[in-house]
Amino acid sequence: MWQPSIAPDAVDRIACVGAGVIGGGWVAHFLARGHRVTAWDPAPDAEDRLRRLVDAAWPALEALGLADGAARDRLTVVGTLEEAVADAEFVQESAPEDLALKSDLLARVDAAAPAGVVIGSSTSGYRMTDMQRAAAHPERLVVGHPFNPPYLVPLVEVAGGESTHPAAVAWAEEFYTLAGKTVIVLDREVPGFIANRLQEALWREALHMLAAGEATVAQIETAVTAGPGLRWPFHGPCSTFHLAGGEGGMAHALDHFGLENPWSRLPGPALTGDLRDTLVTGAAQVTAGRSTADLIAERDRRLIAVLRALREAQA
Repeated sequence: MWQPSIAPDAVDRIACVGAGVIGGGWVAHFLARGHRVTAWDPAPDAEDRLRRLVDAAWPALEALGLADGAARDRLTVVGTLEEAVADAEFVQESAPEDLALKSDLLARVDAAAPAGVVIGSSTSGYRMTDMQRAAAHPERLVVGHPFNPPYLVPLVEVAGGESTHPAAVAWAEEFYTLAGKTVIVLDREVPGFIANRLQEALWREALHMLAAGEATVAQIETAVTAGPGLRWPFHGPCSTFHLAGGEGGMAHALDHFGLENPWSRLPGPALTGDLRDTLVTGAAQVTAGRSTADLIAERDRRLIAVLRALREAQA
């Protein structure tokens, strides 16, 4: 039975394979959390670019608060992948989004990294099942999908593949959480995961409106940043719809608005009894039984805080 070789809270040495925008962002984040980081990227100017990225990110990380021992001089850039992962206690792969490249690279990382070390991939859309086929020890490979920039945006989506051991998924969830991330563990694999699929739906609708001459780029930007985007730091689409139902909550909103409307070119699923129950039950869990009045008061306080922060940032 496969077991991780180290506890998540004991990890010190991290290897980052790939040091572009995402990989470099991970490097900056892990350094700010007090880890020692060894990085490798095949580009000839990789070290210069990486150190510039870390330097550029550091003021923001200092403003957020550095962990004990955090220092940029704990970064080492090496010349080979094998050297990078030789003594790693966790590996984060962030190569370009090419399935064949990632599959081959993860197999090389797996062959070179110490036994029992969990290996995470920053893929933005591929299933781990499809990336782990060439690895000799696929049980330790997991998706650890961040959002750009990884040193500021907290979300990480974790998913295993068909050959991933459940213990590796649980280990990754705990490790990323200890590293200051907000973690979603997917119940099942889905290409693009959760957040990217939601983001993609909005992006495609924007492209449709642009192509049809229904809106301009400036109008689309303002529609999001001055509209629903203000609520998104604290209310996702489900709790937003729940509040749209007033005191009747999600059940009333579904019965009143339904899912049939001409507002999106993305076809919606049928509002079956099971889907309705899932939404109503989920909204009740998210809102923890709090009254509509309490939720509205909290929403308004948070909106005021966001608006004030934006005004200060724009001053």
